[in-house]
Amino acid sequence: MLIREVVVTPVAFRDPPLLNAAGVHEPWALRTIVEVVTDEGVTGLGETYGDLDHLAKTRTAARALTGLDAYDRNAVYTAVAASVGADVVTDAHGLTGAATLEKTVDRVFSPFEVACLDVLGKAAGRPVADLLGGRVRDAVPYSAYLFYKWAGHPDGPDDAFGAALDPDGLVEQARLLVGRYGFRSIKVKGGVFPPAEEIEAVLALRQAFPEHPLRLDPNAAWSVDTSIEVGRALDGVLEYLEDPTGGIDGMAAVAPHVPMPLATNMCVVTPEHLPPAIRQGAIGVLLLDHHYWGGLVKSSHIATLCTTFGIELSMHSNSHLGISLAAMTHLAAATPAVTHACDTHTPWQDGQDVVAPGALRFVDGAVPVPDGPGLGVELDRDALAVMNEQYEKCGVRSRDDTSYMKRFHPTFSPRRPRW
Repeated sequence: MLIREVVVTPVAFRDPPLLNAAGVHEPWALRTIVEVVTDEGVTGLGETYGDLDHLAKTRTAARALTGLDAYDRNAVYTAVAASVGADVVTDAHGLTGAATLEKTVDRVFSPFEVACLDVLGKAAGRPVADLLGGRVRDAVPYSAYLFYKWAGHPDGPDDAFGAALDPDGLVEQARLLVGRYGFRSIKVKGGVFPPAEEIEAVLALRQAFPEHPLRLDPNAAWSVDTSIEVGRALDGVLEYLEDPTGGIDGMAAVAPHVPMPLATNMCVVTPEHLPPAIRQGAIGVLLLDHHYWGGLVKSSHIATLCTTFGIELSMHSNSHLGISLAAMTHLAAATPAVTHACDTHTPWQDGQDVVAPGALRFVDGAVPVPDGPGLGVELDRDALAVMNEQYEKCGVRSRDDTSYMKRFHPTFSPRRPRW
């Protein structure tokens, strides 16, 4: 099953003005779609980031894979690593942890690994979850992912979601997402307003949704002292508190003094971060993300390691499309240790996607594992062409929440800690 060709297509899709500690989402979100075509006519799909530096590395790596065996992931990884060299890709938006060479190689490798697994699953007539050890759940729960947001982008009309700039706005947003998708847990993206206001919002959500597990993620916008104060104020309310402060040392200083587990997708983002985090007791929950942990197989290995040391698992999300949602669902379906509902940005896409409709859906807040072989999804070629044209015309080439925010609030600073 030799790789005959790799097609790399950048795409852009509409994104609402979602606020976070780094600023606000721009009107266009970027992704890169990868197609691995084999000499036997089987095509596998992958999806990754769309920032220009990452896209360039993905294209360079793609050219190095021709002629390799789709079964030989070690050879694919070696070729990707050689194509990357010693050049580290920075995390432009600053919300998914430090940049390292290993993380750079892993994030470039990931879409090719997913596409190869899609190929192998299609060739065998089996879903990717079976290649990862077999499903332990038939549907994967996801969380309602709440954001403070403007009613619309300042240069455009209001969007269908409306504004959410206070506790009442977040509660209404939660009612919309829970009502539409059936989510049974709720996550709030914090770090936007002073901590007292975000505490008030979480308490309002607790009153409105007394049975839903709640989580709060301020993206390291708080000091150690503020993190402890918020953690204690939300005793008995939060399922976990995600990245309240920066770094392994900072998280370790908070963890013994708050009543809930601390979670991260910022201070532990490569295997080298695990030993000090475990040694210092910095985290209780790791948010896996196959996009930068090196694909699905490596993520499953990380899950096993975390289980050994008593670290629980959820799954991180960034603005993504259906190929990523399918890959996330197969990984979580085959990973017993993923016991917390996963994050997803899918509702914010408002129906935009590059996969043909029907294979992915939410049922009571969970995505049933697609029935078809491989990832169980297929490209919508017309939608791919439209999104590629949008990429060419939109003018956005790298996500930059901070610069976009400064267009409308020139004094904004993404400094951390802010409070």
